[in-house]
Amino acid sequence: MKFMGYRRTDGTVGIRNHVIIIPSVVCANRVARGISQLVTGTTWVEHQHGCTQLGADAALTRRVLVAHGTHPNVYGVVVVGLGCETLRAQDIAAEIKKTCPDKPVHLVIIQDEGGSVKAIAAGASAAREMVGGASSMERTPSDVAELILGTECGGSDACSGISANPALGVACDLLIDAGGSVILAETTELIGAEHLIAARAVSEQVAARCYDVIRRCEDSAKAMGVDMRGGQPTPGNIEGGLSSIEEKSLGCIYKAGTKPLQDVIDYAMPVTKKGLIWMDTPGQDIEQLTGMVAGGCQIVVFTTGRGTCCGSPIAPAIKVATNTAIFEKMKDNMDMNAGTIITGHESIPQVGKRILAEIVQVASGKLVRAESLGFNDFAIKRIGPSM
Repeated sequence: MKFMGYRRTDGTVGIRNHVIIIPSVVCANRVARGISQLVTGTTWVEHQHGCTQLGADAALTRRVLVAHGTHPNVYGVVVVGLGCETLRAQDIAAEIKKTCPDKPVHLVIIQDEGGSVKAIAAGASAAREMVGGASSMERTPSDVAELILGTECGGSDACSGISANPALGVACDLLIDAGGSVILAETTELIGAEHLIAARAVSEQVAARCYDVIRRCEDSAKAMGVDMRGGQPTPGNIEGGLSSIEEKSLGCIYKAGTKPLQDVIDYAMPVTKKGLIWMDTPGQDIEQLTGMVAGGCQIVVFTTGRGTCCGSPIAPAIKVATNTAIFEKMKDNMDMNAGTIITGHESIPQVGKRILAEIVQVASGKLVRAESLGFNDFAIKRIGPSM
């Protein structure tokens, strides 16, 4: 099975050809956005990090930003810094260039340029040149084995576990059979079902890791003196018919299909193995989405029963409605309807095959709703406080 993608010199394949503007620090957000808004064909990220961060948090922010710059869906990068931040823009730009020597990378330091107006002008000039180069590239045939698919469910309802999620599981199985990789995430939404996924682990070490990440998640909540049930399931999940975190987890896990679990990796770490991979992410949709993209996924399928409109700056997110009512109500944001399973018009395998066909079309250039509407949500998980 083939799709039309962009072959990079490092051997990876992108399904988009973005020029991205990355601020190294929250203070540079407005300039990064200003550059992107001046140059058609670019995208940008905004975040609240990059200064006074220490240890693991600083390392995580750097890893996520660099990973978005080196991502196969990205043609070129403009890195913007203020000039006095802890996470130096110079270091981020240098690491992107070291990892991808042939990728255009330009550095803009606001203080060195003489202020925000001049910095926006300098960044826009570099971005225009990159867009010209990106627009001259042509797509070439690539095998679906090159794809890393991110899976996500947000705004879940009572239909999630019986329509869209199991249908996505079918699509994941088919993609893995074709040689691709799939990320299962949302650790908080696997609590109570961890034994099911651990039973599919390829080794005792991987199985032990399943229980370890769940235990760490629960211990983190206990350390804060809070009851996790205050946030999982969410009020919207409860209104949608979910009664407990275990019920939500049992529906969530269907996205993983039936294949063996090959690995369990930390948040935003690169996917290095074929098959099913569990990434330890929060249940918060945007933090999870950002982590999976940083891990290398080029495309995401996002199931929802209550409705969602978010998207990534660089990776298309296909929205699959779990019921026909929300598909009709939120047509501006939904790409596919799995509610046909509920009404009896289609089977789970039929919708699963339809999801895989949509993945191939989107990988070949078809825009999803979130892209057409310009959604570029971005959030990095926090570990500790700023100092």
